[in-house]
Amino acid sequence: MTALSILNVKEFMNILLRTDAFDNFLLSEGSITTYMTFLLDGHCKEEFFSPEDEPYELVSNETYVPFSLVRPTCFELIKGKRTPSSFKFVFQLSSENQARTLASMGSSFSSEEITGMYLNLKYQNQQLTCTTGVSCRIFSMDKSLEHAWDELVKRFLKNQKIPFESLV
Repeated sequence: MTALSILNVKEFMNILLRTDAFDNFLLSEGSITTYMTFLLDGHCKEEFFSPEDEPYELVSNETYVPFSLVRPTCFELIKGKRTPSSFKFVFQLSSENQARTLASMGSSFSSEEITGMYLNLKYQNQQLTCTTGVSCRIFSMDKSLEHAWDELVKRFLKNQKIPFESLV
């Protein structure tokens, strides 16, 4: 696990809400506090969509919805003259992206052994922090996957031109 401070919150929010940079992540859960708190439960309700609907393929094989489906709603809740008091987003790699990531890392872990690879965003007191995490179904002293995921997230942020500094 690593903790990062996002240095330019306004630019980050522009990237998060107005570009597709985070669209391939699944939204596990979230909350946005403005004049009230909006809670986001990212569990897919597959039955809402029919096979003819464009999002059907995105949600039919996952437990959580892709951020691409939620991003416009989040933008509507956050946009305006006032900054939200706080927000939290818990992102997770899709099963396909998790398998691809494990393969690209050359990890000894299999997809079946990994519950999720997470990217958590938390905005509070004008500070935006990003933490990473890996959840495993097995106990292992091997932390190579966690370290590789930390580095991959840092590379992702750099590729998106998101300045950050390490907190830990």
